[in-house]
Amino acid sequence: MDPLEFFWDRLLSRSPEQIRAIFKTIDETSQREVLAHLKKMTTEEGWHPEQVISAQTALNVIMKMSNSPD
Repeated sequence: MDPLEFFWDRLLSRSPEQIRAIFKTIDETSQREVLAHLKKMTTEEGWHPEQVISAQTALNVIMKMSNSPD
């Protein structure tokens, strides 16, 4: 599997454990870019409803990560 495909597969898995684990593997700049893309997926038209749900789940998990101590 392509590394990029692997990354997005885990990020959009709806599994909090997989989302947290894969998000922690990227640097801070990449994290900001991923967050921006996930926000677009949840707010812009043209995304499949299942993709929107997956993106929103990832955003929720990531936001909880950033609001809780390590």
